Amino acid sequence: MKNITLSIPDDILRRSREYAKKHGTTLNQMVRNLLKKTVAEQEEDLGPKLDKMMDKMGVDTSQLKFKRDDLYER
Repeated sequence: MKNITLSIPDDILRRSREYAKKHGTTLNQMVRNLLKKTVAEQEEDLGPKLDKMMDKMGVDTSQLKFKRDDLYER
């Protein structure tokens, strides 16, 4: 496992340590968990979640057609 150095404002560091202590963990573990969660969410395929949400809303996705210019502002 590698070590890294972070620059964190004093007030955030103090409050983060208090939060970690209150929740029975360490600041190190909190940072590891946050990074792990962030990377996992980024790698996650959101397609199935979007399809499920559209189904709940009653949207017929088979009728949806988008043009590239509609999706991106130029």
